Amino acid sequence: MKFAERMSRIGVESAFDVLVRARALEATGKNVIHLEIGEPDFPTPRHIVEAAKKALDEGWTHYGPTQGLPELREAIAAHISRTRGIAIGPQNVSVVPGGKPIIFFPMLALLEEGDEVIYPNPGFPIYESMIRFCSARPVPLPLEESRGFSFDLNLFEHLLTDRTRMVVLNSPQNPTGGVIPREDLKEIADLLRDRDVVVLSDEIYSEIYYGEPPASITQFPGMLEKTIILDGFSKTFAMTGWRMGYGVMPEPLVTAVNKLMVNSNSCTASFTQRAGIAALTGPRGEVDAMIAEFQRRRDAIVAGLNTIPGFRCALPGGAFYAFANIGGTGMKSKELADFLLYEAGVAGLDGGCFGEYGDGYIRFSYANSYEKLMEAVARIQNVASHWEEPVAVKR
Repeated sequence: MKFAERMSRIGVESAFDVLVRARALEATGKNVIHLEIGEPDFPTPRHIVEAAKKALDEGWTHYGPTQGLPELREAIAAHISRTRGIAIGPQNVSVVPGGKPIIFFPMLALLEEGDEVIYPNPGFPIYESMIRFCSARPVPLPLEESRGFSFDLNLFEHLLTDRTRMVVLNSPQNPTGGVIPREDLKEIADLLRDRDVVVLSDEIYSEIYYGEPPASITQFPGMLEKTIILDGFSKTFAMTGWRMGYGVMPEPLVTAVNKLMVNSNSCTASFTQRAGIAALTGPRGEVDAMIAEFQRRRDAIVAGLNTIPGFRCALPGGAFYAFANIGGTGMKSKELADFLLYEAGVAGLDGGCFGEYGDGYIRFSYANSYEKLMEAVARIQNVASHWEEPVAVKR
């Protein structure tokens, strides 16, 4: 079977590869602490589950509008308008099965061969994968630990060219937990406002933060008209398996996304959309408790990682990832990540999975229990004496 050339340009998400290896290791009797997968370990809030059950009983099991149920799009528009301080309506909302289609569809709709896309690196690997799949040119923008994993605005300006068609922003950020400062977003807006450039603002972690609420570039003059907001239910409401995300964008792009939806998914499941209405309009107690627990875990794991010889870990401002600098261990990050999996039973992700500027780091998801996180730190401390020894990692 001969595959189309474009398939050579599409990548994968390494977290799932590591999960497979960790599960295979567990099958041999090895105890593994899973810090590789980026999904909340909490149950979906009860009122959301009950809303889905009710929707099934009421017959919400058939096709719905491609763009999404009007009631859900109304709820999303109200939520985005309130949380970002902007004015958008349901006509600007596209509901899709998960957050990734809001990377996939707008890039397919907007990018031509040779267009340039500036994207954060280290960053969510699907950005670069889709840029390449669309025959566009990925232009990595290094995130710097010394800047709280934001980026150098002078470098950003230097990377802008006449071929720049899209800029991808992600704040709070995966894999670093970094948050782009509001004043930096203002400068980015000033640089982009008069250019023929679209911004893809990945705000999927927008409600998981530990200080001031993250700003959105749509809050600055002239940017709402040229920005796609990516958000969804997976992270905030612990609904990863429900597969429901959404994009907020100018109406002409909504029309294009609708065409791509018709040709691929038809629509997002109706009963999950009814649950989404409950998520956005119902009580927030369980969500607030989850975020408070994430903050407790963040403080504990970062403090623990900073006691390990050769490790240095900045305190993330959002999301649920600790991005540890392991340069002091004398080992490559891929080598060390494998060593920790096979010898310590701790599954993390080599920072190189997120791009070339992630080399030298390991991402640990603290979406696991406080007790497991502390055990993971202890296991790493127990094997730290091996840093300067030749390591033969088992496969």
